[in-house]
Amino acid sequence: MSRLKKSAAVAAVCATFVTGWEGVQTTAYQDVVGVWTVCAGETEGVKEGDSYSLAECKAMLVRRLEDYAEPIEKCLPGLPDQRFIAFTSLAYNIGAKRACSSTAANLVRAGKIREGCEAFMAWNKAGGIVFRGLTRRRAAERELCLKAV
Repeated sequence: MSRLKKSAAVAAVCATFVTGWEGVQTTAYQDVVGVWTVCAGETEGVKEGDSYSLAECKAMLVRRLEDYAEPIEKCLPGLPDQRFIAFTSLAYNIGAKRACSSTAANLVRAGKIREGCEAFMAWNKAGGIVFRGLTRRRAAERELCLKAV
């Protein structure tokens, strides 16, 4: 059982943090690289015409964050809450495997916390293009990661 299931407070902060960057759109749309997306950044199984209520979007996000939190806890055990939320947000955006094998994760595992948190900034591209929104999101994740340093 991941920290998100064990702590309603951590789950709420994580969902709020991710929603702040993903936004919520109840009708499916194509993101900047053409991937069908709905609610707070959900892409799995999404197709044109999909539509959900706000309550369904919130429930979907909570369920999906769990899918990303569990691998983060396995590849980076014992993270302080803020760092755990930052890495879970990163994983939700780039995938758990990529987050766990990232330079950021490798540096944190090696005890180089500050450098690992700074390495979040490398993940500011979509389709090879730097996006201001991703740069701002990575900066926020970096700051959250550094809070426990």
